[in-house]
Amino acid sequence: MDIDLDTGKLIVFIGGLLLFLGLESLLPKRAWHGQRGHRLVFHVGVAALNTVTVRVLIFVPLLLWLVFVEEQGWGLSRWLGLHGWPEILLSVIVLDLFDYFWHRANHRVTWLWRFHKAHHADTAMDTSTALRFHPGELLLSAFAKGIWVLIWGPSAIAWFVFEGLISLCAQFHHCNIDFPDAVERQLSKVLVTPRYHAAHHAVDRHFGDANFSTIFSFWDKLLGTYAAPREGGLTTLAASQLGLPEGRDLAFSAQAWLLEPFSQRNLHLPAADPPLHSG
Repeated sequence: MDIDLDTGKLIVFIGGLLLFLGLESLLPKRAWHGQRGHRLVFHVGVAALNTVTVRVLIFVPLLLWLVFVEEQGWGLSRWLGLHGWPEILLSVIVLDLFDYFWHRANHRVTWLWRFHKAHHADTAMDTSTALRFHPGELLLSAFAKGIWVLIWGPSAIAWFVFEGLISLCAQFHHCNIDFPDAVERQLSKVLVTPRYHAAHHAVDRHFGDANFSTIFSFWDKLLGTYAAPREGGLTTLAASQLGLPEGRDLAFSAQAWLLEPFSQRNLHLPAADPPLHSG
């Protein structure tokens, strides 16, 4: 069963990647800046490195921990007696909330931001940006996920569904596409859309230090970290308005990217979360 779940997750990942790469090729919202092929090759290289990292250091220990916690009957899910689809659905919602707090911590805790900023160093935003995570961040997030598993106690099926949705939603909301305003208003009430997440990648930290949700967008509004995109959305931003303000010429240097956590660039963190903005 574990092999089938793992294979299913891989199919979702590859299928989503191909789907959104195709959509943004046919219907791009922002003009392409620089060599798109170079971006894709760089980010596929990052994904290959991360795949090896996860397979060698993370996948088996986390899976064994997940099975052990489930066998012991630990976690709120077990104590509540959840089973079947209700358990899967509620697990996705709760784990997404945990992921919201983890993402927010990555912007609030300096030593976590050191690794997470490698993702934000991208000077544009498209589907391939969803592949751009430092392997150090993945190792740190593995420990966080181990705690989530202990607290909630999801079933193996629920965990793989959640992991598959996180991957798919990340590809979706990094994609260089947009929706008509009427559709965007309704969709973004529930899900994180490309326009919604483009704000999070803005150089303007008023936006970049907000909108931490991954699957469900309502966490930001409920927890006071929502910043509405400017009129017309941030999907029309030029390349100079996305990413980090410094070291932009090093965004696609493999050496600079790997050493990003040890760089002193752009380590300033705001003293408090930005206020809630309606829109």
